[in-house]
Amino acid sequence: MAALPAVTTDLYLPSLPVVAAELDTSDALVQATITGVLLGGAIGQLLVGPLSDRYGRKAPVMVGVALHVIASVLCMLTPGIWPLIVLRVVQGVGNAAATVCAMAVIRDRYSGAGASILMSRLMLVIGVAPLLAPTAGGLIAGLWGWRATFAVLAVLGLALMVVVHRSMPETLPPERRRPEGLVGALRGYRVLLGDGRFLALALLPGLGMGALMSYVAGSPFVLQQEYGLTESQFALVFAVNGAGLVLGAQVNASLVRRFAPVSVVRVAIPVAALMAVTLLALMVADVGGLLALLVPLWLLLAVNSVVPPNASALALTRHGERAGAAAAMIGAFQAGVAGLVSPLVGVLGGDAVAMAVVILGAVLAALAVLAIATPAYRRGGWVD
Repeated sequence: MAALPAVTTDLYLPSLPVVAAELDTSDALVQATITGVLLGGAIGQLLVGPLSDRYGRKAPVMVGVALHVIASVLCMLTPGIWPLIVLRVVQGVGNAAATVCAMAVIRDRYSGAGASILMSRLMLVIGVAPLLAPTAGGLIAGLWGWRATFAVLAVLGLALMVVVHRSMPETLPPERRRPEGLVGALRGYRVLLGDGRFLALALLPGLGMGALMSYVAGSPFVLQQEYGLTESQFALVFAVNGAGLVLGAQVNASLVRRFAPVSVVRVAIPVAALMAVTLLALMVADVGGLLALLVPLWLLLAVNSVVPPNASALALTRHGERAGAAAAMIGAFQAGVAGLVSPLVGVLGGDAVAMAVVILGAVLAALAVLAIATPAYRRGGWVD
């Protein structure tokens, strides 16, 4: 469930330059097909969260993934870039159900460090997608064309529906469900919006995802057009960077057994900022070639990957009684902020410098939120 949005994005990545050429459109509009999934995910999560608190976790997943399947089939048949962008938004709405309910299921059973460990496992699963999906997507597109990637996404959605139906238990029994209807459940967002610390924590995964998705949206053009990598070479580089995400998630799962999640976050974000500054300096100086891009970028992605699971776990702990809505707002910030930030790479020129600038901006914004809106760096502040 957690990997579905990542696979939906990464399987299609190697095809972006080909899609731009075949549909006779700009790089920025093709990148908007990535943004569309993120913005659709933000909208969908805000709707699905309260529904999952009202009707349980399983039914929304089945409906949402079914919508993903339908949208995938229509993407395969689309005649132009604008219908493709719209359908990718719909695809994101469907994927949102899987994302929200995956987080809510964890909160139904765990809190604090236990939830953070499980969130790290989700990041581990999500991190595996970049290891395999671009390679598979490049192979599929090479054999049958870029439209075939959407056929594969439809089949994966159908397979996930079968697995959820047969194997996923309902973790929110009727006696724990919120009895009010959707309108009443949506009012629960008022409570969440009134909790400043929750909002700050919920924003941190979004800014972390914004840095990641700026790399995801920009890398096909930076690596293939600016540095001349082939599709298979790009897929290999993407897989190596995905390994950084996996390693970061694994290390985080070990760290939170010894240190409080907030302790990990308040160290990780400044380190990520240092890596982002280094990356931008090297790109502006134009020294070191491809290696100067890949080494600090790998370190940045690995460190940055520990922020979303810890911040999400801390935020969810504050509102366990409405875990679905809280998970939805976290996920909406995650997808929405990333969807708004990542297109800036194309707007600023789509090159390595533009990508580094946007990544640095997202990381510095996360550092500002943590320092100003939480007591993480204050004397006698957070200790839990």
